Amino acid sequence: MIHFVLLIVCAVAIYLSCEWFVNAVEWLGERLNVGKMAVGTILAAFGTALPESVVTLVAVTTGANEEAKNIGVGAAMGGPLALATVAYGVTGLMLLLKRRKERSVVLATTGMPAGGPDGVETLGDEKDMKRLAKDQKWFLPIFIVKVALGLVAFAFKPALGLLFFGAYAVYFWREIRSDDDGVEEDEGLEPLKLQPKAAIPATWAVVVQSLATVVVIFFASQLFVKQLDAIGPTLGLSAAVTALLLSPIATELPEIMNAIIWVRQGKTRLALANISGAMMIQATVPSGLGLLFTTWKFDGALLWAGLITMAAIVYLLLTMRAHKLTPGRLAVAALFYVVFGLGLILILA
Repeated sequence: MIHFVLLIVCAVAIYLSCEWFVNAVEWLGERLNVGKMAVGTILAAFGTALPESVVTLVAVTTGANEEAKNIGVGAAMGGPLALATVAYGVTGLMLLLKRRKERSVVLATTGMPAGGPDGVETLGDEKDMKRLAKDQKWFLPIFIVKVALGLVAFAFKPALGLLFFGAYAVYFWREIRSDDDGVEEDEGLEPLKLQPKAAIPATWAVVVQSLATVVVIFFASQLFVKQLDAIGPTLGLSAAVTALLLSPIATELPEIMNAIIWVRQGKTRLALANISGAMMIQATVPSGLGLLFTTWKFDGALLWAGLITMAAIVYLLLTMRAHKLTPGRLAVAALFYVVFGLGLILILA
């Protein structure tokens, strides 16, 4: 019972920390004078993905044996999988619930239904779809190379890890220099929670709130993962299934929480940008570390994770390019994780 209680406490702590984090990171973007989308793709993604990258770094550099080091490889594959499926799916579901609530309010106040059925409206115009698809176009080829390298072995493969760091550096530079803010009409900066009465908060307060929330997110996420590891056997799940099926969701919980908060605030583009930016970090930095310090050799479960991730991204990319991405179609991405779970049970049986 104590593990279930701690699980709930950690989830609440992560959500509240993310509430303070997204508040601080928007002000940090204002201070650094970066584009609105870079706040999501770079600043927010970096803050929530950094703890996970540190965990991977520790696993691959201090693991007592190859099996211990492969925990980092599993994390490098599980992160993008959870983001491409569960994170996008939850965001789509939140958008559906938000729009249904808005329709109910309009119906109650005017007596007239607003718009068409739930989930029909696309998430932005043609320009928005191109912007969303651009990140997926960056992610997919990098991820394909990442998976392909897990199937082969050659002498200089570890050195290729440096290329993944380079790929992220190019993406980072492109995002920081981008002048496509994608500002949403109802988007605005709320008062900094650390200085709620200040119209313009002090820089030190912005930095302190940003760093403090990242630290809380890091430790709460790690404690959340440990509780799942303890609860898994109680639910009849093997350690391998728990590590590959439940742990990735736990480690990506901050990104999911960020998306929920921004959707609630009406900042859909920032929510989607946070997920795509975190995916770019997960596709490059942990992969580079894994290539440098492990054999980076995939078994059936890791390969299955890679294939499902690619399938989910292809689905999203095709929908975006056709300008038909709706909350309902975004929510469908979560079903890919269900398929992964069913296949994983068969593979490990």
